[in-house]
Amino acid sequence: MSEEIKKRWYVVQAYSQYEGRVQKTLLEYIKMHGMEEHFGQILVPTEEVVEMRAGQKRKSERKFYPGYVLVEMAMNEESWHLVKSVPRVLGFIGGTSDRPMPITQKEADAILNRLEESVDKPKPKTLFEPGEVVRVTDGPFADFNGVVEEVDYEKSRVKVSVLIFGRSTPVDLEFGQVEKG
Repeated sequence: MSEEIKKRWYVVQAYSQYEGRVQKTLLEYIKMHGMEEHFGQILVPTEEVVEMRAGQKRKSERKFYPGYVLVEMAMNEESWHLVKSVPRVLGFIGGTSDRPMPITQKEADAILNRLEESVDKPKPKTLFEPGEVVRVTDGPFADFNGVVEEVDYEKSRVKVSVLIFGRSTPVDLEFGQVEKG
């Protein structure tokens, strides 16, 4: 078959925590059934996140669509059945159960771009907003509540206004020393 089969991006719902296993099994099934030309990339959208733990920067991966696997495929009876037959696949998102709708190319590009960006600059695991109330969990101000004044993602530090002896005092803390209130 010399003609290129048109593939679109579909979103497959998987059991949470099993996205990687679904991705791996689906790739095995495609190979086993010789259906490579019907499928493109199969992705579990993750981004790299950085958190400070005990003064150390730790990198980890966070799924930004937990429970979902992106599948680039040519939709037909066979390919639909193949995906549906993978253990821990709940089905397709969008359209009807027997006629799934692909996501738009724009949506797919937005996800793919986000994957690209994540490789270059990891995101902090927790995002803090100025004005947000946080609880200090570590250091001399442990168990105090405070209001976020500034956030420095480069240094993974946050400036929090803590009420001490009835006065609001700005305290400079690491992300790991505070949690959302």
